[in-house]
Amino acid sequence: MYDSIDENIITMLPPNEKKTVMLTFDDGPGRALPRILEILHQEEVKAAFFWQSRLLHHQRPWKEVIKAGHIIGSHSCKHRNLSRLSFQEQHSDLSRCKETIQKIIGQPINYFRPPFGQYNGDTLRAARELGMQVVMWRIASLDWELKADPPKIVDYVIDNLEDRAILLLHELPQTVEILPLLISQIKQAGYQFGLLD
Repeated sequence: MYDSIDENIITMLPPNEKKTVMLTFDDGPGRALPRILEILHQEEVKAAFFWQSRLLHHQRPWKEVIKAGHIIGSHSCKHRNLSRLSFQEQHSDLSRCKETIQKIIGQPINYFRPPFGQYNGDTLRAARELGMQVVMWRIASLDWELKADPPKIVDYVIDNLEDRAILLLHELPQTVEILPLLISQIKQAGYQFGLLD
């Protein structure tokens, strides 16, 4: 479980009459994206994708992401630990990433997630100056650590599930493997899926 005392950091959805969570996927766009999109379509679930601009080529299925109503956010250019960089270096990275993604998809980028979840005051200032809100998460699925035992990803998320939580997932094969079951169990627990927009 993660939380931030900084009011400039988003870790949860706004209040809603119904129990709601949001799925987010980091580190794409990658090879797992088409299958993730297929599952989300089948389950009628919207999600947010935080992408590295170096991975976003015109050939990637970004048009399907937009068409399906998902959100695309920035995850930096090269996935460096921004908290180790100067303000100018951070600002340059965030600016280049935002501009590159916007140029390809033709839509504004309003959200940013720091690589590794690492940030400092300069990160927040750079994001703010570039018109982006910083989005973290409430529940990390640990999908990157549980590669050898994917069902534990589902167990961990369900055990920690709470209203308005933003869930951190990644575009990984093990995440694709458990995604239908994860969505099913979240629905069975009485939750719906929402977005920040």
